[in-house]
Amino acid sequence: MRMKRLLHLEWDAIAGVIAAVTAIVLELLHLIQSEVLLALTVALIALLFLRDMRREEAMERLEDRLAAIQVSLREIEVGLLPPDAVLIGPNQIRKVSTEFLAHASGEMTWFNVCLSMYKPPALFDALLRPALENPRVTIIRFILNEDQRRPWEEILPTIRACPGAHKVQEPTWISNQESISLIVADSAATGRTECLLSFWGEPFMARSTERNVPRYIFHIQGHSELISRFLEILRNYRLSA
Repeated sequence: MRMKRLLHLEWDAIAGVIAAVTAIVLELLHLIQSEVLLALTVALIALLFLRDMRREEAMERLEDRLAAIQVSLREIEVGLLPPDAVLIGPNQIRKVSTEFLAHASGEMTWFNVCLSMYKPPALFDALLRPALENPRVTIIRFILNEDQRRPWEEILPTIRACPGAHKVQEPTWISNQESISLIVADSAATGRTECLLSFWGEPFMARSTERNVPRYIFHIQGHSELISRFLEILRNYRLSA
């Protein structure tokens, strides 16, 4: 401990003070001439100047290091912030969609979806049946464009054959020009409202003569400000229908 304290002392300043006091005493005793005292004074001033220069260089290096640390901390902070939306690619769409439906709770709303996508049994089982069989989901609402009436009649028998079909409400039919498709529900894990968002048209939607199939979707997280906007859109369409 004492050694650390000794190392932190300003030895150059202490040596300068000792030399100055010694020179003054010697000059008072007339053991040295005033010219020598002046030379010692100049030397001490130069010594202190060099010490200050070294200190300034050390401070500059310290400031550079602190700036680099601040940049690193900002990068870490940005990395820790949860994203508002997670982009889901073609290889993960079915898995993420199935998990979203299986972990949903409360009322679930399907807005402006393409029902032809659910006609193949494999897609119906992966992308619609989990919601019907999820005991935490109490109500399933469809807000559909008028051109989905025929596909609705085609998949309705399959829906009625599933457990939980009683949760499906009569669709709300609308005429809209929205370019988005939504599946909105509360998350059983977080209690927050989340949604799966897709866009009509390329490159997000693959179109064929039979159906439109999403290529990319966004999983909008519960803390996102987009959720309140989407809920407002759903509410406005239901009230205007």
